[in-house]
Amino acid sequence: MRRLVGLISTIYCSLIWFGFCLAVEIWAESRNWGSSKMGYLNSILPNSSGSQADDSPVSGGGLSQNGKFSYGYASSPGKRSSMEDFYETRIDGVDGEIVGLFGVFDGHGGARAAEYVKQNLFSNLISHPKFISDTKSAIADAYNHTDSEFLKSENNQNRDAGSTASTAILVGDRLLVANVGDSRAVICRGGNAIAVSRDHKPDQTDERQRIEEAGGFVMWAGTWRVGGVLAVSRAFGDRLLKQYVVADPEIQEEVVDGSLEFLILASDGLWDVVTNEEAVAMIKTIEDPEQAAKRLLQEAYQRGSADNITCVVVRFLDGKDYNAHQQQAQPSPSPTSSSSSSTNSPSSSTSSSSNTVSCENSHHLLSLLCLV
Repeated sequence: MRRLVGLISTIYCSLIWFGFCLAVEIWAESRNWGSSKMGYLNSILPNSSGSQADDSPVSGGGLSQNGKFSYGYASSPGKRSSMEDFYETRIDGVDGEIVGLFGVFDGHGGARAAEYVKQNLFSNLISHPKFISDTKSAIADAYNHTDSEFLKSENNQNRDAGSTASTAILVGDRLLVANVGDSRAVICRGGNAIAVSRDHKPDQTDERQRIEEAGGFVMWAGTWRVGGVLAVSRAFGDRLLKQYVVADPEIQEEVVDGSLEFLILASDGLWDVVTNEEAVAMIKTIEDPEQAAKRLLQEAYQRGSADNITCVVVRFLDGKDYNAHQQQAQPSPSPTSSSSSSTNSPSSSTSSSSNTVSCENSHHLLSLLCLV
């Protein structure tokens, strides 16, 4: 009898929880939200949208004037009907230095935050007075300044919009990788895959402690979420969760030497289905970084990635590699900047959606739960 009562209690609790999640989802859909960063039902129900990715993703690449690196990118909505990924590949001159700036920005709650970060982060960074002399400090300042300016610019609009960022800055023989959120950076050094960023998830001990000390909470809703809503613990934007979801980047510096072969920056549309080691092994022999980025994107799509997919690959060159690339690639003018084409550009998307649940409207959720 006790077992029967226990079984009935378990089933009852499961139904109540599912009803709560369904109520949240219905309410979120009524607000025109629908992002993989949020929404419990997205993780347990099959995708019924029927949308397919374009077989020809946006892609491109270039070569630095000093012959030290080449780069390529590929980006596609994947199986999603909307596009919230952005990327930036840029070569600029700062105080006599040729600087490479590369970034992947994965939006949630619409594309607005990711678009803003793409358009402003690197400009804010290279205009920082300490960009060359104290690059780490300049990166941290640029991240937080861009976040604060985005929140000011929106005037309480797009209050649920947010974005990850995974960026790589090349200055001389230094590679500085910074990130917030779960877009990831991985290098190949000496043939080995090495993660040079950490995915910011709310269940990580230090992240959870920081959130709780700020007055927030972390709960399970398909995955661990800040306030039961957001699956990343650091991001640009996210006005309603800003007290807990900060834009403070973690920064890692690497020396660019003969053992450093290439760098991959990608949104979680790749990393959800491809491991670091698999990604590195997959493109190790592909010298053209654009083709390497396209290869990663195609593999993620074939493995069933349910998210937008964006990859940037930077290959570090020695003299022999440079001569080969000069014959294959046309050098990019200075400064150079690349972003999505008009056909598949996130900026051309008219639909902005997310399953973010506003904290200030939590009483609506309780009302919906009662209805369920």
